[in-house]
Amino acid sequence: MSGEPPRFSRKFVAGPEHIDELGHVNNSVWVQWIQQLATAHWDAAARTDDRDAFYWVVVRHEIDYRGNIADGETVTGTTWIEGEPRGAKSVRAVEFAKEGGAPIVSARTTWAMLEKRSGRPARVRTETIAPFQ
Repeated sequence: MSGEPPRFSRKFVAGPEHIDELGHVNNSVWVQWIQQLATAHWDAAARTDDRDAFYWVVVRHEIDYRGNIADGETVTGTTWIEGEPRGAKSVRAVEFAKEGGAPIVSARTTWAMLEKRSGRPARVRTETIAPFQ
């Protein structure tokens, strides 16, 4: 076993609504795709009890743009959890790459887990993060 956390991927296709005046995907769209990818990963891997009890909010985005795509082009977004959680926070890495290519957009996003019932931060438990490590 390599010791790397499991990765989750999905494809995104740039549509006319994603394109800015420079002719490529707007930076705000990349942020939306980062959030959509993280949510899809949570929905796919988290235990039902955890999905029912908690939700996540972003507290920090750190994004590097090395390239872009135009209308009709596709990227694959891949995400994974980096390291151990700290209290209510967990760091998620994301990379978007063109087919067979190096990442064109990469991000590290810090998320805080909140209890749905109270809306308050909740310490990330070992059993909650286990499906992602």
